[in-house]
Amino acid sequence: MSEEPVPESPTHYWYADDRSVVEVLEAVRLFRRADQEMRRRISAGMDMNETDLQALQFVIAAESRGGQAHPREIATYLRISTASTTKLLDRLTASGHLVRTEHPTDRRSVVVSSTTHAHHEIRERLERMHAAMAAIVRDVPPGSRPHLRDFLRAMAAQLDTEDTPAPLTRDPAI
Repeated sequence: MSEEPVPESPTHYWYADDRSVVEVLEAVRLFRRADQEMRRRISAGMDMNETDLQALQFVIAAESRGGQAHPREIATYLRISTASTTKLLDRLTASGHLVRTEHPTDRRSVVVSSTTHAHHEIRERLERMHAAMAAIVRDVPPGSRPHLRDFLRAMAAQLDTEDTPAPLTRDPAI
């Protein structure tokens, strides 16, 4: 059996008609890979799995906005079961990064809060990186920042709306 020849393809699979589009999308992919690798290194260096670190960041972000974090919200954000969330909260409570307290007005509910220890560790490990990233943003002309922000939000929204594709099929000739 001979294989069908692969059709000649342009240098870039999807976007051969506009080099500037290719360059921007390549930069986005490069950023995404670097971000994923950085998250892996940070969580490993903190002796946490990535989900634990995301949960800690979620709780701190909720507190920064003046709100509170609840186990169900954490489960929804992380897209994990409530049982997995309980185990995650057990680990982060045992390590001294989070505390659970009774909700002040609903005794059936629990509030999850970060500790001073968690803030100290996060700052110690991430402050330099965040300062460097802020400096990079400051190098972007102020008039361009809203366009950059809108671009990144639109890309995130597009990725969030993509459905899971159907599985690849087996080549019937094999």
